[in-house]
Amino acid sequence: MEQMTLFGNNRAMTPLASRLRPDTLEGFVGQEHLLGPGKMLRQLIERDQISSMIFWGPPGVGKTTLASIIAGRTKSEFINFSAVTSGIKEIRAVMDRAEQSRRVGLRTVLFVDEIHRFNKAQQDAFLPYVEKGSIILIGATTENPSFEINAALLSRCRVFVLKALEEKDLVRLLENALKDPKGFGNQDVTISGEHIKAIAAFANGDARTALNTLEMAVLNGEIGAEGITVTTEVLSQCISRKSLLYDKSGEEHYNLISALHKSMRNSDPDAAVYWMMRMLEGGENPLYIARRLIRFASEDVGMADSRALQVAVAAYQACHFLGMPECDVHLTHAVVYLSMAPKSNALYRACEECKRDVRDRNAEPVPMQIRNAPTGLMKELGYGKGYEYAHDTEEKLTHMQCMPDGLKDRTYYHPTMEGEEKKTAERLAEIRRFREET
Repeated sequence: MEQMTLFGNNRAMTPLASRLRPDTLEGFVGQEHLLGPGKMLRQLIERDQISSMIFWGPPGVGKTTLASIIAGRTKSEFINFSAVTSGIKEIRAVMDRAEQSRRVGLRTVLFVDEIHRFNKAQQDAFLPYVEKGSIILIGATTENPSFEINAALLSRCRVFVLKALEEKDLVRLLENALKDPKGFGNQDVTISGEHIKAIAAFANGDARTALNTLEMAVLNGEIGAEGITVTTEVLSQCISRKSLLYDKSGEEHYNLISALHKSMRNSDPDAAVYWMMRMLEGGENPLYIARRLIRFASEDVGMADSRALQVAVAAYQACHFLGMPECDVHLTHAVVYLSMAPKSNALYRACEECKRDVRDRNAEPVPMQIRNAPTGLMKELGYGKGYEYAHDTEEKLTHMQCMPDGLKDRTYYHPTMEGEEKKTAERLAEIRRFREET
């Protein structure tokens, strides 16, 4: 019987992700490569024929849930063990108990969450019991087991790699949370399909994050006569990322730096020098101006004249060595150079477009062919397979795909024909033609 509190049933205070943890394979979402019909891990669980194994994957993909499902299916004694709160003393106590069970013909399945947190001595304490069969060890880790698990222990465990959940899996999970009585099924919650997709995209493959975000959105939704409505405003607050705040009291300071920047961009050296000098005479730190010039050199000049960055950095160093008032001429030198340089914002556009993809899209895995494989396990998993060494070719080019599959056709850098960037544009066009031909 569940204990009641002043705030109602304890279960209602349990996080949504915990309340919805499935206890059957049918209710488990994702990991079709391991748990689909006929897949090895599914068969091992259904037949209760599990052996020592390691679940390796990012947070929120179902490692602990799989262990919980195994606990409900196995005819063995199941012990849940945390690497965060347990030491060698606790390990030995559990091992002794498991050894006694083995002598009377009973198996013990030991689940160790965050097994990578155990040090070498603690991991070694498991080894003799795994070898004798006193325990079946199931470890969960977010870290590469090749580096975090002792080789002797790892060699006695099968490694199963769990992947970040796909967006469609998270949408399914969220929709189920809205219907399930253990979630919000007993409440009238209105949330659009677009909002559900936005939460799924924000979660980036993490079921726990998706459910926690949904719970936050619902709990902060607008309460009306017809129930709870999750509005766009509420959701945006739940999935917003931190943004920089600026001191609005220094408006003129920002007006002047804006005037300097835009005058240089417009190739007007006279106006640029004027606004720079206004800032210096007003007491502005010359190093602040020099830092902005360094930014301008790549943002607005870029590959059209790569020497612009060198000039800007040299001006910063001169300001650092000399200070005011002597460094004013060095800043003037840099401001005039940047004003008269050919302009290209191709680097800036490439940077911003790529940044948007990194922030808004799922974190794509690194293609296997360009992963390093320093361990045997990583080689067995296909790390580095298909890698092509560009220096072995006459053209110093290969047709190997370096972009993730989901972004393989994306291009970010589009050079202009301004100044020296024209040569870069011609070279890049040749490279792209070479790769398109085959």
